[in-house]
Amino acid sequence: MSTALLADDEPNLVTHLAQRLARLWPELEVLATAGNGLEALERIQTLRPDVAFLDIRMPGLSGLEVAARLTVPCRLVFVTAYDQFAVEAFEREAVDYLLKPVTDERLARTVERLRTSQAAQLPEPLLARLRDLISATPAAPGPLRWIKAQAGQVVRLVGVDEVCYFQASDKYTTVVTRDSELLIRTPIKDLIDQLDPAQFWQIHRSTLVNVRQIAAARHDAMGRLTLQLKHRPESLPVSRNFAHLFRQM
Repeated sequence: MSTALLADDEPNLVTHLAQRLARLWPELEVLATAGNGLEALERIQTLRPDVAFLDIRMPGLSGLEVAARLTVPCRLVFVTAYDQFAVEAFEREAVDYLLKPVTDERLARTVERLRTSQAAQLPEPLLARLRDLISATPAAPGPLRWIKAQAGQVVRLVGVDEVCYFQASDKYTTVVTRDSELLIRTPIKDLIDQLDPAQFWQIHRSTLVNVRQIAAARHDAMGRLTLQLKHRPESLPVSRNFAHLFRQM
């Protein structure tokens, strides 16, 4: 019986990964999960699982920082949407990475690799690379590139370029793409700080629009401004506070 710990700050993704691993690796026992890097480090050190699946971006400590601080043997698999942090560094080492969204075929290859290898401490060359990555990682991350959004019981990883607009909806924010509407818990005010301001403009206190998806800006007889989108039938109202953004359109 092999054992594992799963760490990701999105509980739905942890649950989804656990379900997929149960199908692909029935002998694997998930000892614990963690929602941040500090929990992950403490539980790996205490429980000593054979393998840990770590998200790169987590509160408290990143997955890279967790790896660099480990003092017990544990195989590590990085599960990340940020390929610039992991892909090149781990390509030739005995530590695997999974780039979100993870396909079943790719996860199956990882499982097979882990099932046929024994737990071991990270080799010193990899630890050195981890330290270099941590020191090179800027304090402030770049613009958000991926959104983890929910549609019913399914969690999807959506590239921000696919998003037509974001709109506040009660306790959630609706992520609207050309062919779907998904939900996230991140408030509009937090998204403003995370998205590229050159690509996403606030047009209303409850709406952020992808400027690449704007087909036209129109004024009605009352002077009210609305936006016509390229790939959605609805029009988006622009409040007077943001109308100046479209004076040249």
